[in-house]
Amino acid sequence: MLVPIANDPRDYAWGSTTLLAELEGREPSGRPEAEVWFGDHPGSPARVVGGRSLDEWLADEGRAVGAPARLPYLLKLLAAASALSIQAHPTIAQAEDGFAREDQAGIPVDAAHRTYRDVNHKPELIVAVSDEFVAMAGLRDVAATRRLLAALGEAAAPLEAALAASDPEAGLRAGLSWALSAATPDDLAALLTAVSSARSEEFAAELANARQLIADHPGDPGVVVALLMNLVTLRRGEGLFVDAGVLHAYVRGLGVEIMAASDNVLRGGLTPKHIDVDELLAIVDTTPGPARVVRPRPDGPGIGRYDVPVGDFALTAAEVRGSAVEVPLSGTAVVVATEGDVTVAGGSGDAVPLRPGRAVLVAPDEPAIVLHGTGRVFLAEPGR
Repeated sequence: MLVPIANDPRDYAWGSTTLLAELEGREPSGRPEAEVWFGDHPGSPARVVGGRSLDEWLADEGRAVGAPARLPYLLKLLAAASALSIQAHPTIAQAEDGFAREDQAGIPVDAAHRTYRDVNHKPELIVAVSDEFVAMAGLRDVAATRRLLAALGEAAAPLEAALAASDPEAGLRAGLSWALSAATPDDLAALLTAVSSARSEEFAAELANARQLIADHPGDPGVVVALLMNLVTLRRGEGLFVDAGVLHAYVRGLGVEIMAASDNVLRGGLTPKHIDVDELLAIVDTTPGPARVVRPRPDGPGIGRYDVPVGDFALTAAEVRGSAVEVPLSGTAVVVATEGDVTVAGGSGDAVPLRPGRAVLVAPDEPAIVLHGTGRVFLAEPGR
């Protein structure tokens, strides 16, 4: 069974005014359009034909075709014109513990200062749809960060001192703590002023990024956190996987994002929202190293699968250029088009044409779909 689904863009302030409109071939709305959610998440469930929300459809009709009551993943189109908040997500064990603690403390689940809103983790994978997608992810090797800080002169001395522990992980944790809680207003102002005038051939892109963050978030300590993070530029089709504890923030570009179904977010700057520094430092992964870039693994003509170490979701890219492409499925899937005109056909004879930005839910009674036309789609499924 194939079920066309649709949703409206969410107008977060960091969203692009043009990227989603260009993808869909329509005039811009004039408002920021940040994300389109293709799932049953109660925050913005997709709609099916007839106006019902997808969560209602799953409850009413999904069981008859083998669909679960809730999808284990959420698929999105994400269009960023400026940086999202820096954040990290807990492991399942950390989420269970934190949820129980906040429940015991009597903090309402919808309270602004509540951190744990469910008991799940939230690993994420984002794949570039635009020619470039810029993100910050993970913490840079400390030796490289010291070279960056050298370009900032004396203003970086307090942060350098925090990083000086013999254990790099402890040093990075101390650096994050200094940035988010120990830095005086004068220390922070001096460091941000130094960023504005610093020059470094090796870290030109990182300094340019930091200067843009200062312009967008004046005085925000998250800019200092960003100086400790890897700056990553994905090319079209490349993915970035973010596991539990990894600090990250998407900066600009259009991408397809898939994640486990959870609302657990611990923020680390570039936001006016609540930041629980102690809890962030308790769950953050301070292992230094490069960001985890994922490239599709060929798995048949026109099919590329993104291998990630989680069971909540799987993401596949499929390209069709005239000859039909068959894609086997492992459960309830969501297919979204990002290029061309592609028709999704099921074994029952159902067929749904998709233009860029349109999506269809494929129920588990379809063990495979066949793609016709010319274009590209992404398929979200439960993990294999």
